[in-house]
Amino acid sequence: MAFHEAQLQAIHHREGPMMVLAGPGSGKTTVITHRVKYLVEQCGVEPGSILVITFTKAAAQEMRKRFEKLMEGRRLPVSFGTFHAVFFSILKRAYRYDASNIAREEQRTRIIRELADKLRMDVEDEAEFTSQILTEISLVKGEMMNLDYYYSKNCPEEVFKKIFREYNDTLIRANLIDFDDMLVMCYELLTKRKDILKLWQDKYRYILIDEFQDINRVQYEVIRLLAKPQDNLFIVGDDDQSIYRFRGARPEIMLNFEKDYPEAKKIILDTNYRSTPEIVAAAGKLIRNNKKRFEKQIRAERKNGSKPVILPFDNVYKECNYILEEIEQLIAKGLTYQDMAVLYRTNTNPRTLLEKLMEHNIPFCMKDVIPNLYDHFIAKDIIAYINAAVDFREKGVMKRGDMLRLINRPKRYISRDVFPRAEVNLEDVKRFYQDKGYVLERISKLEYDLAMIRNMNPYAAIQYIRHGIGYEEYLTEYAEYRRMKPEELYDVLEELSEAAKPYKTYREWFKKIEEYGEELKKQARERQEKKDGITLATMHSSKGLEYRAVFIIDANETITPHKKALLPEDIEEERRLFYVAVTRAKDWLYICHCRERYGKETDVSRFVEEMVSMLDEVTVGQEIRHKKFGTGKITQIRDGKIKAVFADGKEYVFDAKFCLGNGIIKV
Repeated sequence: MAFHEAQLQAIHHREGPMMVLAGPGSGKTTVITHRVKYLVEQCGVEPGSILVITFTKAAAQEMRKRFEKLMEGRRLPVSFGTFHAVFFSILKRAYRYDASNIAREEQRTRIIRELADKLRMDVEDEAEFTSQILTEISLVKGEMMNLDYYYSKNCPEEVFKKIFREYNDTLIRANLIDFDDMLVMCYELLTKRKDILKLWQDKYRYILIDEFQDINRVQYEVIRLLAKPQDNLFIVGDDDQSIYRFRGARPEIMLNFEKDYPEAKKIILDTNYRSTPEIVAAAGKLIRNNKKRFEKQIRAERKNGSKPVILPFDNVYKECNYILEEIEQLIAKGLTYQDMAVLYRTNTNPRTLLEKLMEHNIPFCMKDVIPNLYDHFIAKDIIAYINAAVDFREKGVMKRGDMLRLINRPKRYISRDVFPRAEVNLEDVKRFYQDKGYVLERISKLEYDLAMIRNMNPYAAIQYIRHGIGYEEYLTEYAEYRRMKPEELYDVLEELSEAAKPYKTYREWFKKIEEYGEELKKQARERQEKKDGITLATMHSSKGLEYRAVFIIDANETITPHKKALLPEDIEEERRLFYVAVTRAKDWLYICHCRERYGKETDVSRFVEEMVSMLDEVTVGQEIRHKKFGTGKITQIRDGKIKAVFADGKEYVFDAKFCLGNGIIKV
């Protein structure tokens, strides 16, 4: 195959450190495999002394497969593996570990849950809390932080420190290590045992690392040790695609690589073989707004194609309906469902679209496990209130499980011991508290509330529970305890409200909830094998993939960038994430945003405005269509304003950015 000059320079690099900045679709895997081939065949390097590191097992397997194909099936002892696999192999030799010493995910989860119970933590969202605590533990280890100076985002500092220490003590007692321990222990071993370090330095004389922008501190320190003294360190990555800061990735390591290795050569793979020039240009406009990056000008190899399409919609339902219609149009053009993907910022975004795809029998496969909205503790609380209200009307008694969920949300000072039987009669509860007037008042209010709810539709019931019963006040208190912003919990309520709107009765809504849950379970079972539908993926999961047509949904402020992104470095990471999503598209790119969500006006993402300068599409004399005034002709463009004359002879001036971005004016 023919290579560009930059690719050839990278492939033919012989000795010493090299940094290869590989833009999206620039053929970095090809460069890595061909360089290994060059080292073996042209430089006489012993294959067993070459180590290629990737971040995932799948990527390592794919790299090995492509290398073997390149070598026409010859199986050479080149090492392909993940950081964890390589580092664990070092530990196995030193400590005689085997797979039984690695803590399984369910073991780690159980330890955290047991510790939360031991510390009497009132945690409603147990699965989410456990996952977040484990992420924090991983971050502390991967960054080699001093625990005394770490401030948890999920619980009080002293509580986190107790959990961290007892979690590690539990692993030690069971002779177990987690994946982060592999990294830390490997670093400690190689710094203390110079003889062992030299053994591995002699073995791996050439080290190549893919996706280097995702490296964390301890991984980098171990690699630096292994690469000495030759420093034959060949790193490939793209600082513009560093999107895993939340789990410890540090793009600044790549940005500072030339400081650590002043003699390092730098090559930029600046040709994109994947996307149309229009998509590449738009992506370039976007990412140039980041300050902390290597400057590069990515150009497209392909000829002209379709421009990115920016699509404003009144609400999420219109957004979904358009996507369904456009999918059918693309199918008519000869695309398959596998050629298309829908990308979103978080795995809670696609709920409405999922329901629409199910309704229209359009096949899809999910790269991520989509959490079931109705499994959230808030949804369970709401449903418990509705179930109790229905049972109260029909039977005069309520299920114990429902009452235990709702009775102190908000606080009513009612003990769980009052409900010894499977069914609860409020009259019995009143008799139990007959001497406590303040509790009786709350029971009477609950009785009234249940009577109100039983006659409502699902949407009205949720609003009543939120505001009439005081459930939002309970969530505010819980958020404070969990160190969360209450808005994060209110969003779940908003999503529930939106989901309930189309249904007139509880029976209809509950039937839909059941069907939706079954489909998610089915998708989760088939997630690894199923490949015959439209791909639904988070922006994070889309990394490394490509599709002929890509739909990015909900490109709104507070979604992308996410509302949690407050610091400049957070915004830059969010921009990199959007850049990754945009550059997955080969031929067609649709970016959708909604003007309204949960009854409130929403703004288009700043990233959309940065990416597509819509004024570039506008010229004097051009015909435009205005929602209110009809067809007109542009007479002047100045200082972000458009002046146009319409069929009735009247002339108007518009704010170009607002009108174009919100679809008021179309060119």
